[in-house]
Amino acid sequence: MTQRHRTGAAAGGLAAALTALALLAGGCTEAAGGVRGTPGAAGLRDPYFPKLGNGGYDVRHYALTLAYDPASGRLSGTADITARATQDLSAFNLDLAGLTVGTTTVDGVPAAANRAGNELTLRPREDIRKGAEFRAVVAYAGVPEPLTDPDGAREGWLRTADGAVAVGEPAGSMTWFPGNHHPSDKAAYDITITVPAGLEALANGARTARRTAPDGRVTSVWHTPEPMASYLATVTIGHYETTTERPPGAVGTPPGEETPTGSPGPSVLTAAERSLAARTAALRAEVPGIVARQERLFGPYPFAVAGATVVADGTLGYALETQTRPVFPLASFDRTTLVHELAHQWFGNSVTPASWRDLWLNEGFATYAEWLYGEKYEHVPARKRFETAFAQEANWAFPPAEPPTADNLFDAPVYQRGAMVLHRLRETVGDRTFDEILRGWLAKYRHASATTADFTGYAEDVAGRDLGALWAVWLYGDGRPSAP
Repeated sequence: MTQRHRTGAAAGGLAAALTALALLAGGCTEAAGGVRGTPGAAGLRDPYFPKLGNGGYDVRHYALTLAYDPASGRLSGTADITARATQDLSAFNLDLAGLTVGTTTVDGVPAAANRAGNELTLRPREDIRKGAEFRAVVAYAGVPEPLTDPDGAREGWLRTADGAVAVGEPAGSMTWFPGNHHPSDKAAYDITITVPAGLEALANGARTARRTAPDGRVTSVWHTPEPMASYLATVTIGHYETTTERPPGAVGTPPGEETPTGSPGPSVLTAAERSLAARTAALRAEVPGIVARQERLFGPYPFAVAGATVVADGTLGYALETQTRPVFPLASFDRTTLVHELAHQWFGNSVTPASWRDLWLNEGFATYAEWLYGEKYEHVPARKRFETAFAQEANWAFPPAEPPTADNLFDAPVYQRGAMVLHRLRETVGDRTFDEILRGWLAKYRHASATTADFTGYAEDVAGRDLGALWAVWLYGDGRPSAP
């Protein structure tokens, strides 16, 4: 995500609202009379959003079938969720904000449902044994309401004049589908969207089908086989112009440059609102080349699809690294931001933070990816950007690995000081070892979730030395060191 400039009160509005709603959450209690299972936890005790996510199961796959009417704003959906029980379950929760729940089943049998705040509790007719795979199907409908900060930053299902845009960091995805909405629980997705004639419906991954009904409505099916955190799921509906490219050889290799991997690389689909298509065409055409260059820096691109979607200003106030196809308002669609959000496909999307406290593993790394890209391809030394960031007082408000509250997750230290940590690591261990750390980190935790401790431990293992002094000053220390 591009840095969101929130005031403390504004960001606190989101955190407080989520916490207040979550505290209303109820759960089933253990039934008497020989019931083996117990209810899964309503919340994963995340350091900043303790009620986000749910315990007792691990989602493997979401099949979301959606129909949207832009005129009324009504969304009708069915979520078919395949999961594995991590304990004996008598009941389990899904995160869902608003919307009206219809039928609910577990393994094809009607299940009792209870709503309390943002918690939907399902009690199957029979307990689910630990290790068993099960399917929960929830039908729902209504007019989704986005989550909105007092400063105007919004997330979730954002209605537009001719459609909608769905973005979800950190909690907005629960406004449009029920799920285990915590970054530690990643899953594959199939998203089927039906919209009125003449509109485009985009989502993550590759489009595997598109069909037109006799009434003119168009249904598109999108497939994401690689694991994805729910906050990275996206839907875009409206009048869009799309461009698809898959050149031979490595994707987007500029003339005269050696192919980075020797493999075909991802297909690339970019989209822009029709009125913005001509103005954004040149930069959208750079996506294949930027991905190819980033492959040289970080290793193979982690997904089968790449791209970008550009929406009108006023739809949302920030760019977001939605998996395989980042979303940009026009005002944020510049080369630096494009490099940042595409770098997130490695840092944040493939290797995902295990909790929101670990967000610097996303934002600090994507910011340093800008510095590395600029150094190699734009002749701006990373050290110069490091010194500029070091001189800025705002970057020293708190340690990047320990934001004081949820209000501060998108503040400057997470981005800029996070990048400074990596540059100091590079200067300490040398370019060759740093490159080994960066690439090895991405390979070891590919399509998984990881913590800050995972990274610091891995870096020390590769470097073959104790780096505690570096972490103490740059990652966890209070205040600015005397010299950069």
